[in-house]
Amino acid sequence: MRINIAGGLLLAFLSSVATPGLANEKATDIVTGAIDGFIRPGYAAFHQATGELIEAEQALCAAPSQQALDAARQSFGKTVDAWSTIEIIRFGPVTEENRLERVLFWPDRKSTGLKQVQAAIAAKDETATEASSLAKKSVAMQGLGALEFVLFGTGSEGLAQPSEAYRCAYGAAIGGNLDTIAGELETAWAEPDGFARQWANPGPDDPLYRDGTEAVTELMDVFVTGFELVRDVRIGGFLGETPADDKPKQALFWRSAKTLDSIAANLAGMKELLEVSGLGRAVREEAGWIENSALFEFGNAANAAAAANGPVAEVLGDPARREKLVYLGLVTSSLSDIFGTSLSGELGLTAGFSSLDGD
Repeated sequence: MRINIAGGLLLAFLSSVATPGLANEKATDIVTGAIDGFIRPGYAAFHQATGELIEAEQALCAAPSQQALDAARQSFGKTVDAWSTIEIIRFGPVTEENRLERVLFWPDRKSTGLKQVQAAIAAKDETATEASSLAKKSVAMQGLGALEFVLFGTGSEGLAQPSEAYRCAYGAAIGGNLDTIAGELETAWAEPDGFARQWANPGPDDPLYRDGTEAVTELMDVFVTGFELVRDVRIGGFLGETPADDKPKQALFWRSAKTLDSIAANLAGMKELLEVSGLGRAVREEAGWIENSALFEFGNAANAAAAANGPVAEVLGDPARREKLVYLGLVTSSLSDIFGTSLSGELGLTAGFSSLDGD
């Protein structure tokens, strides 16, 4: 049994797996497909988005106007979309130097991030207006959650006027910090002798991936943890058992109305990863139904997310759209079964517990 620290799942190695040689050959194809078809392009897209975000932020600070503020907010939305697609990769370089938390500190049940951001703005902390010094501060002040408050929170309308120069400079520093992190992630995954090579070439002396089964286990973890993240942390964080139990202001990105966009991008990323990795095709011919079932449910999830889109408070106040959220949770449970039971069993893997249980 192996503890997968990076992904957060305890996964057992079953004796029914194919011979190590065949497992390694198959694993290399699957992992290489995931790296070249999804992970590297995903981080490149995130880096592209943060670069555009910096430009929009700098333009806003140089010439404040409603048009410039709208453009910065739009760039923020594109950055959220790009991050949410690749966010499902929660192992490897993103776990180093607290990059995952620095991009998005969530959940924040005690409003730690909000309090720190508000305090910085109130005190006009100059060390928060440079990306290099901001990177040394609390992770809660550095990422997308902090930037959302700057651009959409109380007082953000003042960014269209010169009077909010400090707030704008802080937002630009957040954008610069995010761009630095995005560049580091893109570079780390592109290195020919870096983590990507290690993952795609397991060996008995490797401390992380001793054989093909352990390498594929890491990929399976992406899906099992991803569905739990969407269902229990993201949707479950604000959707109650009854409408009276709903907590719209507990939703991620509620201020910017990007809650459902982010969830949809998480799921779209997992669908794309399944397709480009070939994971669902690495089964016996008679088990081909597993991938077909998964793709069918991904389609259902995308339709439900699209039907429930909009500001989360409005969605929860509309019985029809709220019901789509409930259904979306059910679909993710179905996907969890498909990957965690059917596909994992077919490949000789079994899921244990997730590090998300403690969130």
